[in-house]
Amino acid sequence: MDRLDNDIKFVTGVGEARARLLEKELGIRTLGDMLRHYPFRYIDRTRIYPIAEITEAAGLSYVQFRARVVGVAYAGTGRRQRFTATVRDASGTAELIWFQGIKWIEKRVEVGREYLVFGRPTFYRGALSVAHPELETIEQALTRKAESGMQGIYPSTEKLGRLLGTKGMYQIVCNTWALVRDHIDDPLPGEIRTRYGLIPLRDAYYNIHFPQSQEALRQAQYRLKFDELLGVQLNIQQRRAARLSKNNGFLFPKVGGVFNTFYHEKLPFPLTGAQKRVIREIRQDTVSGFQMNRLLQGDVGSGKTLVALMSMLLAVDNGFQACMMAPTEILARQHFATIRRMLEGMDVRVAILTGASKARERREALEGIASGEVGILIGTHALIEDRVQFSNLGFVVIDEQHRFGVEQRARLWTKNAQPPHILVMTATPIPRTLAMTLYGDLDVSVIDELPPGRRPIKTFHYTDAARLKLFGFMRQEIKKGRQVYIVYPLIEESEAMDYKDLTDGYEAISRDFPLPEYVTAICHGRMKPADKEESMRQFKEGEAQILVATSVIEVGVDVPNATVMVIESAERFGLSQLHQLRGRVGRGGEQSYCILMSGEKLSRESRARLDAMCETNDGFRLAELDLKLRGAGDINGTQQSGMAFDLKIASPTADIQILTLSREAAAAILAADPELEKPGNRGLATLKKRYSGKEEIDFSRIS
Repeated sequence: MDRLDNDIKFVTGVGEARARLLEKELGIRTLGDMLRHYPFRYIDRTRIYPIAEITEAAGLSYVQFRARVVGVAYAGTGRRQRFTATVRDASGTAELIWFQGIKWIEKRVEVGREYLVFGRPTFYRGALSVAHPELETIEQALTRKAESGMQGIYPSTEKLGRLLGTKGMYQIVCNTWALVRDHIDDPLPGEIRTRYGLIPLRDAYYNIHFPQSQEALRQAQYRLKFDELLGVQLNIQQRRAARLSKNNGFLFPKVGGVFNTFYHEKLPFPLTGAQKRVIREIRQDTVSGFQMNRLLQGDVGSGKTLVALMSMLLAVDNGFQACMMAPTEILARQHFATIRRMLEGMDVRVAILTGASKARERREALEGIASGEVGILIGTHALIEDRVQFSNLGFVVIDEQHRFGVEQRARLWTKNAQPPHILVMTATPIPRTLAMTLYGDLDVSVIDELPPGRRPIKTFHYTDAARLKLFGFMRQEIKKGRQVYIVYPLIEESEAMDYKDLTDGYEAISRDFPLPEYVTAICHGRMKPADKEESMRQFKEGEAQILVATSVIEVGVDVPNATVMVIESAERFGLSQLHQLRGRVGRGGEQSYCILMSGEKLSRESRARLDAMCETNDGFRLAELDLKLRGAGDINGTQQSGMAFDLKIASPTADIQILTLSREAAAAILAADPELEKPGNRGLATLKKRYSGKEEIDFSRIS
């Protein structure tokens, strides 16, 4: 048995109870798990500050100083009692405070003795104090041999933090290292390490936990990130090879009457060159004999839904059913209304199924798909319920695919004994290089042009000082018969502060906006579904001129008459989300506008984001800028986008260069040994298994 697979309870300082807690709180069960629990930052324990240099302006998170205790005191009574020690060095004085463990600490603090003090500084009227510091006598500090001067700070939880603290977690890591340091096998063959400039795995583990220098830490991070991303790429590329080795894709040999009737008689506007190209790519996939797994990227308003519909009609023409799964009730209903309107008069039955479907609607949908009478089913995650049984499902569309968990999508694939063709769509542009690397098991299609007649949305950045100007502009647009969105940030639906921002904004608009004869609707995640639907209906049908909302309207709202998008506290949104929100307007023939409102004080990064929004409407260019600005940002929510891999240190977006190299390495490895069966590749097979995914699912059938 590998030493790294041993139970963490055998480490000094852990034991049965702490082992259970470590597994419950952090998923740490073995020595290897503990070794791969990496610090998220470091503090320099070699630096000793004079007290006079520890000021609020210095902005230090942790400090260490050498000082002598010159007095102790008690204050308060009962639970409010505290113990303080006044300490002094040659440059000044500070106060140490304990609120707990007073009886224990008072016996260990001697007036007149010199200590090495370590902790988090706080200030009251400019005076330095440290609550519950770590204390060592100078004699102890001189005899202690630390593994490193840079001490790691580890991810923890509130419960573990109370039990172990920073020092306790660090000590467990030290004790774990003592048990495993001579038992670490390197999974990478020597030629791979040489080709990519990688240090041995043992050195990487040592220098991630106990870095001897900044350069040693950099090399350790590089090696460990490479290993994680290589493990991911080995899985992705092996899955792709397995999929392409099976001649098990449904064949759609004909372009029949349904498709041709729609194309010649129902098409709402001429297809763009990009739309035609993507439809050809999908058509080629469906006659290849292999199961299609394709990612369709398209900017907001580029016509992805039309491409998806025409692809589903190919399935219908060939005797198969198709379904489209959307992440929200609003978006599913929007797709249903759009597709039913487009297919009006044609012999294609379309049904909808959501969690909120009434009994009759649900019954008709379930019976229709089971009998084969329903050709196209639109819905939410309700489509994956066991009671949903298709007659002959051949084509699946997933819209805004990153909003679904990989397990949810997997259940949809298993509705057939033979996997259907899969088209996953996203309106969040991803730089093409990143998309091809991150989604290595998918073919990537891009719609990179907008339908004719779409006017670019004009975007402006105003601060709160220009609010009267904004109101005047809104009044002009509403008098023209247009409608206005006002969006507030709501990061968590339970955050009272954000909720208050929204409700205060709604009350202010209702009270102060100089158009009392117009109606203002409100929409947010705390509302009952029926109330939310009613607000959306009022706005869609023109009964309300202003919709005050949170970012729940980011997707799924299509109101061509809305020409103004006001985004409050715009600095709190990421670039991709700002771009998604902007895409809610400009859907009709009129000139549309996006107004970004912010406070006067902005960070450099926030200002760069808002400036970029004003400069371009190109979502792919914004995605590139987002990657540069934020590195490990939420570009398409990559950690949730289907990569069900337990990455501890690597980020697919921040570490794009390492990701590209790991992809190259994986391709070369699998070309020489597709099943990793050669003796020299046993370590690689183990590495691949570690990153094969969290659930026991046939990942070869999952996009």
